[in-house]
Amino acid sequence: MLEKFRFSIVKNYKIFFAISIIFLCIGFGSMFVRGFNLGIDFTGGSIMDLKFAKQVSVAEIRDVMKEHDLGNSIIQLENSDGATTAQGAIIRTGVIDDAKRREVMGDLKAKLGEFDIQRVENVGATVGGELIQQACLAIVLSWFLMVAYITMRFEFRFAIAAIIALIIDVSVTLSWFSLFHMEMDSSFVAALLTVVGYSINGTIVIFDRIREGLATRRRNESLSDMIDNAIWSTMGRSIYTSGTSLFAVVSIFLFGGETIRNFAFAMMVGFSSGVYTSTFLAGPMWLFLRGKKAGE
Repeated sequence: MLEKFRFSIVKNYKIFFAISIIFLCIGFGSMFVRGFNLGIDFTGGSIMDLKFAKQVSVAEIRDVMKEHDLGNSIIQLENSDGATTAQGAIIRTGVIDDAKRREVMGDLKAKLGEFDIQRVENVGATVGGELIQQACLAIVLSWFLMVAYITMRFEFRFAIAAIIALIIDVSVTLSWFSLFHMEMDSSFVAALLTVVGYSINGTIVIFDRIREGLATRRRNESLSDMIDNAIWSTMGRSIYTSGTSLFAVVSIFLFGGETIRNFAFAMMVGFSSGVYTSTFLAGPMWLFLRGKKAGE
């Protein structure tokens, strides 16, 4: 069924690389200009997740917070229809002690009515710094281990091509979070590591077909044609796997609630990028690392 849509991926590599470069340039520009919306897991601070008995607005909550010199707090309503009021609200502030938090919550209850406490957290800046270091270490260590594994199973050039694809996936995910100014917390790190695992799995499947193609390649078959055959032989698998995975994470993003929406968004962007890099970039990159050009 896919044969009628078939085209040469390797010979059109310039288009796919150009798309990647455009997205990366936009992303790096956003990172440089806007930076990241780091959550309290990284910067330190307090979070109060409250469920009010009646509908409340951001303005009403902020008026109360201003009385406690917390007017710059980040306030999010838990709704999915874009309404200006909701019963659920997440309030993020700088680091405050228990006495200050009880004072604020008492004032919120007196002026906005009864509420149930869904979650209360307090994270110090030191913990946030350690989390950033550990997250970076985990990602870099995973790359080194993948290089070792792929080199042993395939060859070093396969490993380099796979890691470049992973770096693009991580960069694209970071870019989208910066572009949409979505909050990055500890769940983002978990999502990023999941994306790395998902992406490398798709790349390995294609590389395995390329290795098989090297062993069975006809004399008149170019490396470009062999890579195209390997990629298209896994295209059905890629579509079904990525389609079901994206269906799950999109459902979580839309209906999973505020607390895991950022996690689902990271998975959604990362999975999409992983499918793209595995299918359209990894094979051509391996070919160029061999010193070959498209058509050879």
